[in-house]
Amino acid sequence: MAKKDFYQTLGVPKDASDGDIKKAYRRLAMKYHPDRNPDNQQAETNFKDAKEAYEVLSNPEKRATYDQFGHAGIDQSSSGMGGGQAGFGGFADAFGDIFGDIFGGQTTGSRSSNGVYRGADLRYSLEITLEDAARGKETRVRIPSLNTCDGCGGSGAKKGSTPSVCNTCKGQGQVRMTQGFFSVAQTCPTCGGQGKVVKDPCNKCGGEGRVKKQETLSVKIPPGVDNGDRIRLSGKGEAGGNGGPAGDLYVEIHMRPHDVFTRDGKDLHCEMPISFTNAAIGGAVEIPTLHASAKIRIPAETQTGKVFRLRGKGIKEVRSSGVGDLMVHVVVETPVNLTQRQKEIFAELEKINLSDTKRHNPRAKSWMEKVKDFFDN
Repeated sequence: MAKKDFYQTLGVPKDASDGDIKKAYRRLAMKYHPDRNPDNQQAETNFKDAKEAYEVLSNPEKRATYDQFGHAGIDQSSSGMGGGQAGFGGFADAFGDIFGDIFGGQTTGSRSSNGVYRGADLRYSLEITLEDAARGKETRVRIPSLNTCDGCGGSGAKKGSTPSVCNTCKGQGQVRMTQGFFSVAQTCPTCGGQGKVVKDPCNKCGGEGRVKKQETLSVKIPPGVDNGDRIRLSGKGEAGGNGGPAGDLYVEIHMRPHDVFTRDGKDLHCEMPISFTNAAIGGAVEIPTLHASAKIRIPAETQTGKVFRLRGKGIKEVRSSGVGDLMVHVVVETPVNLTQRQKEIFAELEKINLSDTKRHNPRAKSWMEKVKDFFDN
């Protein structure tokens, strides 16, 4: 009996893309799978035909041979390669992600050989100040987690008794479902993958082997930590299942905004408002640092945007001995709420400035000249 054209079998045109071929095959596999059509010989035949068509059309070399020579070219190629086994890899790639749809569960398990499970890692968000980050500190955090039950030692069984081997999976934690030419391993529905069944559960944990607790832990924050850094506390996460090892606790650092400083790695930045007078004739200004105060001498004629660098007044990096700098950004503050006398003084000052703009306000003079040239052109 002549074989049906592979493109017709999948219901796709001859110029179909690889994605369209895979999509068509998945649709047919779901429709005709034997588990969904028990005792239906025609559905099983359609399922096998779709598989054979996909194994050929999903392989670029086989597809090219089929397009040129038809079934004759494929049959000859298969006879020299061990028949249908050659295309099984492609079939598994396309079909692997629908195993869960067919069987309603996971295809693989993570149970260890002795039936125990490592506990989950936990994350705790810790907010600290910039001062804490610069100097380091030791603090205490309260963590809710699942801890090994001290009544049964994590076994889940009442003291004096032990869990028994699960009769369904025989202690394997998985059951294997076989249908036709393939089989899939699933977590055992009886023991939940533990491989053991607790017939006489512990009164304290109800057979879980773990209990919820609030634990207070000490956390050492090293000097130099930054926003987003994590401190790992080994074995302080959730207790493992079936007496397995505990996970880890990761304390994630979050920096509280500071009223004066902003941080950029190991450097600090701050704005320093100075008076109009200080900017014009110079003076000294006292500024804070994270460790003490410092004085900055303001030279005469200082402009807004001037940056003073105080070396070694930043933060030490957590992974090196280098200390950053403090960058002080000058902001000249224009006087407000002027008295009548102040207004008179500033009016007189402006009159003097206008008498020789090039000398007293060179930037303003230059800018006005550029504006005039712009409009003249």
